[in-house]
Amino acid sequence: MTIIQALILGIVQGLTELLPVSSSGHLNVIPWILGWTENSNFMADFSGAFDVALHFGTLIAIGIFFLKDWINLIKAGFNQVVKKEKTTDGKMFWYLVIATIPAGILALVLEKISDIIIDGNFELEMGLIAVALIVMGIILAIVDKRAESKYKYEDINFKQSLLIGISQSLAAAFPGISRSGITMTVARSLKIDRESAAKFSFLLSTPIVAAAVLVDITEFALTSIPFWIGVLSSFIVGLFIIKFLMDYLKKGSFKIFAIYRIILGIVILGLIFIR
Repeated sequence: MTIIQALILGIVQGLTELLPVSSSGHLNVIPWILGWTENSNFMADFSGAFDVALHFGTLIAIGIFFLKDWINLIKAGFNQVVKKEKTTDGKMFWYLVIATIPAGILALVLEKISDIIIDGNFELEMGLIAVALIVMGIILAIVDKRAESKYKYEDINFKQSLLIGISQSLAAAFPGISRSGITMTVARSLKIDRESAAKFSFLLSTPIVAAAVLVDITEFALTSIPFWIGVLSSFIVGLFIIKFLMDYLKKGSFKIFAIYRIILGIVILGLIFIR
């Protein structure tokens, strides 16, 4: 893999992991569109741990942006168990923990099923990504338009957190759905306001992505310059995108992201037909 390829993929990861448009979908589609998938050396470098490494970059971005929140959450979660102090942060910490466990287990099961269905069929995978982008784009647009903004971040209850947590397992198994996309969509359907939906989605993604990084960390090409270019670019871009989205959602809607998903899905289907 070249430095330019790693840089492009890092930027793509930083842009798409945190927006509800599917980073895994883009990381599969972009190399295919640019013809990189025809290069066996690129595919050997890209498969497996490099994808996780790019997620590591955006994970650091989320960790830094929400560092104060995580410190308060962990401290309050500990105090709730040891000192029996009941606080909003303590409640949210344990909601995040409990919501992550079934999501992680279900994601592993669904990922195995997805691998069996796709079975190395690249065109089928591109087709499924295209359909997932379109369908989830339509659902996101409809749900966001019709949903009330009744609950803020601190009002999220156990049932809501569990449903949002379980939903992210679908994204882990099927590229194109989008982890942030489906969690924000489910949050909106549960009448959580847009900014709170995004914040809870980002916090919820932290432990499950961190677990994936820990599993594959021994396979990271730590001496490779393209590896670090990819991680660094995904981190820097991701940091800016989190700030942008959190500010944008104070007044804006998810409509623009839904439209983008639908257009991209149609373009991918068109390319499959042409090729």
